[in-house]
Amino acid sequence: MKLTNEELKKIYFGALFFEESEDGYLQAFQYTKHQMEYFRNAFDFWYERCTASTSKTLEFETEGTEFSLDYKIVWTGSQDSFEVEVDGLLTKVFYVKELPAEGTISFTLPAGKKQVVVYLPADATAWIRNFTTDKPVTPRKKGPKVLWLGDSITQGFGPLRSALTYVCVANRLLNYDILNQGIGGYVYDKNAIEEMPGYKPEKIIVSFGTNQYHDDIIAVEDYYKALKAVYKDTPVLCITPIWRGDAEDAGELLTAFCEKIKAIAGKYPNVQVVEGYKLVPHLSEYYLDNLHPNGLGAEIYGRNLVRAIEKLGF
Repeated sequence: MKLTNEELKKIYFGALFFEESEDGYLQAFQYTKHQMEYFRNAFDFWYERCTASTSKTLEFETEGTEFSLDYKIVWTGSQDSFEVEVDGLLTKVFYVKELPAEGTISFTLPAGKKQVVVYLPADATAWIRNFTTDKPVTPRKKGPKVLWLGDSITQGFGPLRSALTYVCVANRLLNYDILNQGIGGYVYDKNAIEEMPGYKPEKIIVSFGTNQYHDDIIAVEDYYKALKAVYKDTPVLCITPIWRGDAEDAGELLTAFCEKIKAIAGKYPNVQVVEGYKLVPHLSEYYLDNLHPNGLGAEIYGRNLVRAIEKLGF
């Protein structure tokens, strides 16, 4: 059986809204059109990444043993992957670098009822259509709606595997219904904070600072003021920047910047703080480039973040 795009939307998570291309592909967006226009005018690097498939997933329960989907890759940053997870275990990886820009990928599944997650590329923009399966699929039941805000580490650059980003690692345990607005090169920027029609997060996670530890702290103050104005008393988790070892001045300046972020975020009763410096080891082997966690670093980051969230009761 082949799902229509309307049926496909029911198992498609991580999108704010959808559109259909002229050739029938389902396009998923995590930003409003107004936000995307802001990125277009502000910085090409942000705009290229604001439609990436980061943290977008197909999640369903089925007794089927096979399914397939058509895909079209319309933009590529780093070449990560399409992946499938069955009952919490990753079982298949299709690397973007080994795929044509447009085609069909197929998956086989074990017999019996199971929970399936398909991860779309984190640092590429993939459209999909013609999801076909041998048995009916039921949308997975998800937890609270969580808006996740951040830079390239949150978008998912580093592991070069879509299912191994720290956000996806954490969410395998948390099962949030996430909207990931992480974007490569991004900073504490109040201009992209706005109400999103039809979307009201129950929690918000904020992870910025790595790209601007040389900057004035006023940007952080303005950001939290804007967040408060739009989202009122919605619970917020602030993750201060993680370690980076790619610049000589990063240590002292970045740790000082982290302390300033903690002080600003701590002014708001609805905001709790997690110290990023305690989430990933301060060793190069856990990073792709001494800045972005690799697969190992992201796995540790995600699991330590879950422990911190549980400890805080967030």
